[in-house]
Amino acid sequence: MKREKHVLQHILSEKKRVETVRGDDMSAKDEFGTTKYIIYAEFEANGVVERPDVVGAIFGQTEGLLGDDLDLRELQKTGRIGRIRVEVHTKAGKTYGTITVPSSLDRVETAILAAALETIDRVGPAEAQIKVLRIEDVRATKRKYIIERAKEILETLVEEEIPETQELTEEVKKAVRAKELIEYGPEKLPAGPHVPFSDSIIVVEGRADVLNLLKHGIKNAIAVEGTSIPETIIKLSKERIVTAFTDGDRGGELILKELLQVADVDYVARAPEGKEVEELTKKEIVKALRSKIPAEQVITEVFYKGKSFYDIIKEREKAAEAKPAESLDVQPEVKVEKKPEMEAQLTEKIPEKTQEEEVKVETKAEEARIIKPIQQQPKKASELEEFADFIERVKKEQTALLLDKDKNIIAEIPVRDLLTTISNRDGIYAIIFNGIITQRLIDIVSEKGVKYLLGARKANVVRRPIDLKIITFAE
Repeated sequence: MKREKHVLQHILSEKKRVETVRGDDMSAKDEFGTTKYIIYAEFEANGVVERPDVVGAIFGQTEGLLGDDLDLRELQKTGRIGRIRVEVHTKAGKTYGTITVPSSLDRVETAILAAALETIDRVGPAEAQIKVLRIEDVRATKRKYIIERAKEILETLVEEEIPETQELTEEVKKAVRAKELIEYGPEKLPAGPHVPFSDSIIVVEGRADVLNLLKHGIKNAIAVEGTSIPETIIKLSKERIVTAFTDGDRGGELILKELLQVADVDYVARAPEGKEVEELTKKEIVKALRSKIPAEQVITEVFYKGKSFYDIIKEREKAAEAKPAESLDVQPEVKVEKKPEMEAQLTEKIPEKTQEEEVKVETKAEEARIIKPIQQQPKKASELEEFADFIERVKKEQTALLLDKDKNIIAEIPVRDLLTTISNRDGIYAIIFNGIITQRLIDIVSEKGVKYLLGARKANVVRRPIDLKIITFAE
């Protein structure tokens, strides 16, 4: 009994498989690659039917309806109609489903074939109704896909190819900069091409720093290559105007301290705190060099007062914001003394001949300044001794002293307030301050009847009143 039941089940399943192959494939090929249109339709049957019943109804009820040219069986054999796909769902004794028919016919023939599907009124033993939902143009879908995919490909191309082009350009520039790099001195220190003949040089820490400055057009840099300062740098510092340009880290601070001790450094500049010179942009390099500080001030603040370079910068910025506009001339700032060496750091923009002419002009001006005080020179030594104690005091405390005829201190004020105080006070006999003596200061002091003006050094002085004695600390 069990054997007979098993054989019966096998026969029924085999019969179902054969019907499915007959109704579904009908020797057709699934030719979606050549499909132009797809017919989408839905059906409803008043009874329970299966997928082969729907496919059989489509082929059976359209046979001979549209002639031999549009016969579904013939169209499938030639590949002009693809595999018909049917999905069925049964609910409450009724069957619902969808029909998909791929077509490589033209749009008119496809529309006729779609209309023919709606003439089917029975599926298997049940009444049925088929309704065409739409005909989709596969080529339009492909066009949309092509556009979207092209966008993705283009984005990938932009992300991958353009950075590669930039890398190639950077490699070429790097090779050119490396070719400009020279070796200077017995130690073969990395240096820019203008170091051998430039009036001013920039001393940096390593080869990468020199290359970065070359990248941004600064060709008068030379590297110390280590914490031990080479003899070449020491020798150059005695002949050239030297700006020490170090990293903004602990290593840069140590190298700076050693440079200040063994070399004759004129100015100090540093990278922003926490950054290295080799990674700075052009704007950061120019800003750092413009904010350089005279080495004398750095030595005083760093070695004697224990301050860092960045503390000095912050104090200078606060002082610049707080002080009156007219007191700018008496601050020991780099901005007060506009020397040609400032422009010499960008030597590619200024011809060397122009720099030499400016140096000559300045030398002549210096010679013109010292013509008048020659006859008073022997007297100044004794006069400087009279004010020696006051000079040492202002050097240590960075203040300005106002004295009367008896050498008594009238007022002790910050240097930035000097011009304001002089303008509002009478009876001043001598002024001593640790700053730069400028022409503006001389004019104001002369109007107030001051007899002695003592400062750290002079800058741009072209007129001297006969009754005012101007003395610098060096004298």
